[in-house]
Amino acid sequence: METPGAQNMRRSLHVLRALAAHQEEGLSVNEVMEITALERSTTHRLLTCLVEEQFAERDAHSRRYRLGLEAMRLGFASLKRAPLLASYQPLLQRLARISEDTVFLLARQGDYTVCLAREEGAFPVKIFSTRVGDIRPLGIGVAGMALLSTCADEEVARIRAQHAHAFEGAGLGPTPMAKAIARTRRLGYSELVDTVTEGVAGVGAIIPGGTTPFAAISIAAIKPRMGPARRAELGKLLLEHLSA
Repeated sequence: METPGAQNMRRSLHVLRALAAHQEEGLSVNEVMEITALERSTTHRLLTCLVEEQFAERDAHSRRYRLGLEAMRLGFASLKRAPLLASYQPLLQRLARISEDTVFLLARQGDYTVCLAREEGAFPVKIFSTRVGDIRPLGIGVAGMALLSTCADEEVARIRAQHAHAFEGAGLGPTPMAKAIARTRRLGYSELVDTVTEGVAGVGAIIPGGTTPFAAISIAAIKPRMGPARRAELGKLLLEHLSA
């Protein structure tokens, strides 16, 4: 028996489930109609409302819909109690102790990453460019770049087009971004300087396992402490501990 007066809520949830099942390629209005069996006017009205509330987003070029930032926030909230956090907390603490810098655990959902945890090392100058709960488009930040680099070129192009303004603001125009992805794929870990925050640099690597990586660990510090040689040293440290 259905709850009285909950028809619109039920329809909205049906639309959200459809979008979640097709997050990578997105859905057109007609495809949402086909999956949900809703009329065009109802489908359009629900999608418009979801976009206004940021539970869905519409690609201006392809006119396809995907889950939006607020939907991601709900998913990320559940991740805070996920086994992932408990499993990797000791590693975060160990890396922070060895490096003496700040170590982060980030997870991917759709086009975004969220910071699930951070551990601070003993070095007295701390960085606060990323806090637990921060959400950014995939590719902005070293952990996000490590995850983005595992995507097919077509998906990378779609994500960059979808979030072009954010990438440009982080200094990741088409050429710098292409170079960063190529370098990450070659080295096995990412390294960025002055992207999320001026004067901060770091390295990041994916947590291996499964066909589609969905989490990564990064180490970040002030730029004078993160020259090329130390970035290489910490990148290798990450790879060693994540493959152990």
